[in-house]
Amino acid sequence: MNAPPAPSPFAIRLYRSLWTANLVSSMGFMIQSVGASWLMTMLSPSPRMVALVQTSTTLPITLLALFAGAVADNLDRRRVMITAQSFMLAMSFFLAITAWLGMLNPALLLCFTFMIGCGTAMHNPAWQASIGDIVPKPVLPAAVAYNSIAFNVARSAGPAIGGTIVAAAGAAIAFMINCISYIGLIAVLVRWKPERSGHQLPPERIGSAIASGLRYVAMSPNLLRVAFRGVLFGASTSAVMALMPVVARDLLQGGAVTYGLLLCGFGIGAVGGALISARSRRRFSIDLVLAMASISIAIGATIVALSSHIALTMPALALCGGGWILGMSNLNVTVQLATPRWVVARAISLYQMSAFGGMAMGSWMFGTLAARHSIPEALFVCAALQVAIVLIGLVIRLPRVDDLNMDLSQQWSEPETEVPVEARSGPVAITIHYQIDDEDIPVFLAEMSEWRRLRRRDGARRWTLYRDLADPRIWIERYQVPTWLDYMRHNTRRTHEDAERFRRIHALHRGEGRPPVQRMIVVDPRSGGQLVDREQDIPASPIDEHH
Repeated sequence: MNAPPAPSPFAIRLYRSLWTANLVSSMGFMIQSVGASWLMTMLSPSPRMVALVQTSTTLPITLLALFAGAVADNLDRRRVMITAQSFMLAMSFFLAITAWLGMLNPALLLCFTFMIGCGTAMHNPAWQASIGDIVPKPVLPAAVAYNSIAFNVARSAGPAIGGTIVAAAGAAIAFMINCISYIGLIAVLVRWKPERSGHQLPPERIGSAIASGLRYVAMSPNLLRVAFRGVLFGASTSAVMALMPVVARDLLQGGAVTYGLLLCGFGIGAVGGALISARSRRRFSIDLVLAMASISIAIGATIVALSSHIALTMPALALCGGGWILGMSNLNVTVQLATPRWVVARAISLYQMSAFGGMAMGSWMFGTLAARHSIPEALFVCAALQVAIVLIGLVIRLPRVDDLNMDLSQQWSEPETEVPVEARSGPVAITIHYQIDDEDIPVFLAEMSEWRRLRRRDGARRWTLYRDLADPRIWIERYQVPTWLDYMRHNTRRTHEDAERFRRIHALHRGEGRPPVQRMIVVDPRSGGQLVDREQDIPASPIDEHH
């Protein structure tokens, strides 16, 4: 039985305002993109240089993904977005002035588009992570899809407008219009006053936050599969977008307006893909949705390669656009639903690093292939790779995450200690004692194998499981964390899904009450028993207390 449709995210006023402002900003970005890509065709005849315009925009997302995700998870996301948007406005302004003065060359154009890409890289994780804070979980897939609609409405109208502006007034005016488009989004973000969460632990340092995000994704099989599929999908799909300017120029013998119309066709298809994204997710498995997306792109790319008429090329690009947004939006939603809020920006950034890294690599690869052979051959290779992705999807399947509850359980509170302990003191060693009947040992070991992964994913080190040689019913779980603050973070990161496994393990315990817990801290015997400060190396004394 199909799930009932979720309420519209447009019922939420803040989402409406941000969606509208993002639509305007995306329109400006597309106008600038048309100006930059078409200007490059005039500055350099090489398809490789034209394709590098897209590479220069997407490469920063790969380079800055980890840093941007850590910043978004540990700082005020609204301020991060305001800073990123202001930076992009400044870079776009300098690009417009340089173009107006006639000082641009291919290298300088790529430099400016790279810097604007850096602003996008810092903005995207904070914005994507904020969606889950603005709308409730049932509305999240629709909200992500509508965000894609905003961008692709801009992709539909922006290129045609941009092509007209470039043809009539030049690229510098297109760049200046983009500068103006940032102002509305910055104004909405400045007026937004987000509610402060009850989170009381201090933020992680950026280096530690990056390590935590890497560890979380590396030890989450669901997210690894999404990232892998994102690389494949992004790399093979990039051919259509990267080669579109030279398709307009060489295959269709057109100009800036033709290029704008092609982007318009791609954008119209993307809007259609976004409109059916949430519905298709409810009706079909994620693997089937991605297979439909890849088949659409394969068919569209093949038609584009064979066509010499814009009336045929535009519908083919609409197929590509629909497949592109159907795949990318569903991968994005899968990441968000499979990740708890404390690390969601880092998970999104790592996914984007894989997807857009694949796009940057694919843009270069297909641009080189088109330069050495031909544009149709590059598009045929794109179509073949999409078919290969469908076959790979039969083996490496994506998880069904819509029913997962990744909200924090918030059932843990900091225990009292007989010996005073500071947040920076450590390392801390924790042992939990279980009594397990012989007939329950196979189930216990299976649960503990998965529990080991969850412990390590959330920051535990040196996790081990012991069995008492004198009493075979006694099993001891032991792990370490660097500091008492890390111990608090480790326990407050437990989600409802984790808590359910925790309850299953405790249900196997045959002792009285809950399994007893010991918490101990490292001491230096030469220090007189003082606790060790991990930052200042001030020694210190042990805690050995039971839960």
